[in-house]
Amino acid sequence: MSVSPNTSERHPVPAPPLNLDVSMPELTRALLDLESVSGNERTIADAVHMALSFCPHLHLTRDGDAIIARTEFPPLPGVEGERTRIILAGHLDTVPLPTVEGSLGTVPSTVREEDGHSVLYGRGATDMKGGVAVQLKLAAELTAQDTDYNLTYIFYDNEEVASELSGLARLIRNHGELITDADFGVLLEPTNGTIEGGCNGTMRFFVRTRGLAAHSGRAWRGENAIHALAPALAALASYEPKTIAVEGLDYREGLNAVQISGGVAGNVIPDAAAMHVNYRFAPDKTLDEAIAHVREVFAGYELDFVDLSPAARPGLDTPLAASLIEAVGEEPQPKYGWTDVARLSEIGIPAVNFGPGDALLAHTDNEHVSFSQLTRCHADLRAWLLSDRDED
Repeated sequence: MSVSPNTSERHPVPAPPLNLDVSMPELTRALLDLESVSGNERTIADAVHMALSFCPHLHLTRDGDAIIARTEFPPLPGVEGERTRIILAGHLDTVPLPTVEGSLGTVPSTVREEDGHSVLYGRGATDMKGGVAVQLKLAAELTAQDTDYNLTYIFYDNEEVASELSGLARLIRNHGELITDADFGVLLEPTNGTIEGGCNGTMRFFVRTRGLAAHSGRAWRGENAIHALAPALAALASYEPKTIAVEGLDYREGLNAVQISGGVAGNVIPDAAAMHVNYRFAPDKTLDEAIAHVREVFAGYELDFVDLSPAARPGLDTPLAASLIEAVGEEPQPKYGWTDVARLSEIGIPAVNFGPGDALLAHTDNEHVSFSQLTRCHADLRAWLLSDRDED
């Protein structure tokens, strides 16, 4: 076991031990009750690391508040070469806790009965402590006697914040040899129990204009930078986003203004303005092609790019994906939002999204997930990884 020092000066309360032998809902609830807003993942990372350290078939590597747990099972009898390796990955952090008084998305978690079903509420119930609980349960259960695969479980910090803070990106930089040898990946982001292939790419940029400041009483002496944005706004208003088929899945694109800023006072002609734009693009485009497209839409304008995240192709054109689709028994769907399958795709690992919870509830003040969906997601992945072995 190798442990990289974490130099953070936070002093979190020690986490209670995680019992990996309990039911899926119980394990998920234990994780929900560990507050882990981005930047404050130490407590939950300690709890996950400690729980996994009691699994003798796992080799652990820790880097700050991120953990890699790998099996190193010997080759299968009569089969040449190493076992096929599969990644199961998920992030430990959540967005900040709800600020609305009486919200159901707070810590500690709550359980409610709704239409005859038990439902678990709490920050991260959807995004994505249910998925992390599935990872933990499988990590504890699956030994060399249970599966034909080698497995790499990745638990990481800082997914919900700026890309440069990503725990997964840090693990790839610092411990790439423990990740890049995988043949396939599953990111347990919420998908409502349906496989979602790949993901749209995303970029954010500012359309900037320059003008000349003047007193508004003598406006003719200035040049209004906000008015200069009018053609750019018109281009957005008339823009028709495409739906693009990639490997049988239809990805919907979007190009939208999300913020406008400019001006310093109510009696001053503004000499600078900026429109913040978000472009969601299908995985038929490279990052360079997506950049070229928006430069064409906003020809003549100064563009200042602040976030560039590539798309990921569906990852469904492999035998491993086919067998997972069969195990789940649902028709795969596209992933419209950006997820870390794009990071895996960038290093040559085909990957899909599959996890419990409705993504439309992510980051809401009433995040919740049903007991039945937690149990089914675990059962589907376990059945897939058991590789048709007979259970006693």
